[in-house]
Amino acid sequence: MGMQALYDTLKQRFPLGELTVQRGNLAFITVEAVRLYPLLRYLRDHEGFSHLVLLTAVDWIEAGQFQLTYLLNNRAQCKDVGLRVMIPRDQPQMESIHDLWPAAATYQRELHEMFGIDFPGSPRLTEEFILEGWNDIPPYRRDFDTLEYARQAFRDRPGRETRDPATHMKQQLYGDKGNV
Repeated sequence: MGMQALYDTLKQRFPLGELTVQRGNLAFITVEAVRLYPLLRYLRDHEGFSHLVLLTAVDWIEAGQFQLTYLLNNRAQCKDVGLRVMIPRDQPQMESIHDLWPAAATYQRELHEMFGIDFPGSPRLTEEFILEGWNDIPPYRRDFDTLEYARQAFRDRPGRETRDPATHMKQQLYGDKGNV
């Protein structure tokens, strides 16, 4: 079954958004947050997408939203389908899927710590995971100022120089002729 055929089958059961076919064995479908869990369960139980490959987020700060992408794999058919969900950036919350795929709990912990997204009921969600003792805004949010944080957290060391990458590479490749 091709990706368009899968989309058509799913559309008979679920209200779906846009389909983006990246290649013959990889497609992404946009879905509303409230529809995600039943769709994931259906894909796992009826369409052979038994493996959760990853769960990731993108901060669309200008739109005031986070995009969550759930990538599933059907090993028998060598196909991947990604489900894209938009959630509000202020007070971000998404239903946990750790009961469908236990490994999702780890992804959810990471997204909680790095983006501040809440997954109610997910095990050990609020325990420190990567950022021990962190007390600033989540660092993967686009309004986190990494340069300012580095200036405050780390001392300046002698011998450290900042170079324009294009000029530096010309110098490395062409020596003094690169200054022309």
